[in-house]
Amino acid sequence: MNTSGSEIKIIAGNSSKELAKKIADYVGVKLLDCEVSKFSDGEICLNMNETVRGSDVFVVQSTNDPVNDNLMELLIMIDALKRASAGRITAVIPYYGYARQDRKAKARDPITAKLVANLITAAGADRVLTMDLHASQIQGYFDIPLDHLLGGSILADYFNEKKIENLVVVSPDLGSVTRSRQFANAITGEVPIAIIDKRRPKANVSEVMNIIGEVKGKNVILMDDMIDTAGTIVNAAKALKKFGAEDIYACCTHGVLSGPAIERISGSDIKELIVLDTIQLPEEKKIEKIQIKTVAPIFGEAIKKIFTNQSVSSIF
Repeated sequence: MNTSGSEIKIIAGNSSKELAKKIADYVGVKLLDCEVSKFSDGEICLNMNETVRGSDVFVVQSTNDPVNDNLMELLIMIDALKRASAGRITAVIPYYGYARQDRKAKARDPITAKLVANLITAAGADRVLTMDLHASQIQGYFDIPLDHLLGGSILADYFNEKKIENLVVVSPDLGSVTRSRQFANAITGEVPIAIIDKRRPKANVSEVMNIIGEVKGKNVILMDDMIDTAGTIVNAAKALKKFGAEDIYACCTHGVLSGPAIERISGSDIKELIVLDTIQLPEEKKIEKIQIKTVAPIFGEAIKKIFTNQSVSSIF
């Protein structure tokens, strides 16, 4: 594995062009001149129009919808950089797709998160930089170094600026309790947490059962790592209203927002949803209720530290 390169170069895949440009501006470099398109039969075509020999190259590409296309783009870019003698290749994956398939939940299930880790390594990446993995143990699926960034501080800063009084942070399920507690600790003042106790009859369908903690008369922040179809978060907001909560805010790192998500959020009890730009939202999904905050400064700072072989954890 290479441990350094002579200069920083940042290359953008099609899923993360806006974020890559912001990161490049923060770092103080121009995006590498590269075009990723498709042949008429759907195969991915890559044209890299400048040298990367000996450079420390950072490939910025989230593997969101269309997941398989974006994943293949990432793998092909990494392969091209390796064959072009890049000094070191870092796969910058703000949103790591297939992360929810991290274990065998039932017989004969694949562990696709591990398969994707193997593919990225086999393609030629020297290290990975990502944010808020759905399951933190995925860090161990890689046989190369992985730096795991946290988006909670950006979300906490947003609410600290708003100075909302009488707050409680609510975890939408038992699996997000640790994340919610860390988020609550980052908000100014003594902010308690509550927990939604729910069962999930089948994939993408959730049913709220009970609330552990006091939310009556409180302003609430629902916090999760991702919002996909928004069923969980909207049902949670509905239950919180039933239990006497006042204003309900929601926030997440990854705004997947697939299927009926936008329609559900529009008609929900959620006053405001704050998402980070790890996934580039199309214009039709940028509704009034959704606020977008950028992760570019954190990724930019991490890239600077990786280039100079400093500790990335010092950012936090």
